[in-house]
Amino acid sequence: MNPLEVVELMCPWCSEPISLTVDVTEPEQEYSEDCTVCCSPMTVRIRVMAEGEPQVSVEREGG
Repeated sequence: MNPLEVVELMCPWCSEPISLTVDVTEPEQEYSEDCTVCCSPMTVRIRVMAEGEPQVSVEREGG
């Protein structure tokens, strides 16, 4: 199993498509990351399911 997965999402600020590389070796994570398009901060939440598939959500930080 690859410890890193690329996930395609939409920025909650500018609605542009973004790619995030997430670490699937940790079952739950939450961190802040800036959008690569508009540079606005977003909160990234990751849950790794039993089969190793990451569930990723992003929301506006401070907005």
